[in-house]
Amino acid sequence: MSEIDVKDIQRLLGMLRAIDVGLIVLDEDFTIKVWNDFMTNHSGIRGEHVIGTNLFDRFNDLPESWLRNKTRSVFQLNNSAFTTWEQRPYLFKFKNYRPITGTADFMYQNITFLPLSSADGTVDHIGMIVYDVTDVAVGRLALEQANKELKELRKSAH
Repeated sequence: MSEIDVKDIQRLLGMLRAIDVGLIVLDEDFTIKVWNDFMTNHSGIRGEHVIGTNLFDRFNDLPESWLRNKTRSVFQLNNSAFTTWEQRPYLFKFKNYRPITGTADFMYQNITFLPLSSADGTVDHIGMIVYDVTDVAVGRLALEQANKELKELRKSAH
């Protein structure tokens, strides 16, 4: 590898650490291999304290059977999977720190599960991307509540 290639890789790794979404890489045993700054900032647990540990041992409030079922096809069929806040409000129960959406007690999350293949094409890891969608969720829930109240007002007016 030339010197420029190493610098490009270092820049890319720096960007992945600092990006404003959660990035986690897990092996087939759910051992944490990558834990970026977003995950550190919201969980309060630094990467060096979680890398090499089992996800379910470290976060025992995770829905283990649901997550194992959700990721099974990612490993076996080499396809991505998704979950939205409407299906499950969050996977990791992080506090909501956004001032605009301070009405939510926790961070609403969309999650993408990506197959990560080894050199021989076998999926031996998965990547999880955790998106903070609290602003969208709070807005939609407020709109639904306003529509419900409007409907009630119309009923009582007749």
